[in-house]
Amino acid sequence: MVSDSDVKTLFKILVGVAWIDGQVQPEEREYLHRLAKEKGVENDPEIYPWLYEFRAVPSAECYKWIEEYLGDRPSSEKCQNLIEAISALIYSDSNVTTEEAQLINTIQQLDPANNPQQSIQNNVLGAIQKLYKNWLSKQN
Repeated sequence: MVSDSDVKTLFKILVGVAWIDGQVQPEEREYLHRLAKEKGVENDPEIYPWLYEFRAVPSAECYKWIEEYLGDRPSSEKCQNLIEAISALIYSDSNVTTEEAQLINTIQQLDPANNPQQSIQNNVLGAIQKLYKNWLSKQN
């Protein structure tokens, strides 16, 4: 179940992504307004200033919201859901900017499924377990 807080944070991230290249494209604006209405946040006092572009979103703030949304140990599922939500916004204007591509790449690197370090650790742990099992079987 997605909490209201997660919905708001995700929506703020999407607004931040729309601003990440310095300006909100008309297609992105239309997408955000439609999504805000669907999610019931179009009149939320926290969302309103960003949605109606009364306030620009600096990229550092967008990245801060992403960290807040994903937490310290993000799940692969949460990373993938975020990438899908951002991708839908990015592709709404049929133009992927460098900043947008870098953002997607950053989130992909946070995804534990794409973390080679995790695989190395799992391989080492597996080798140690195998050695230990062999040692135990020789002791009996």
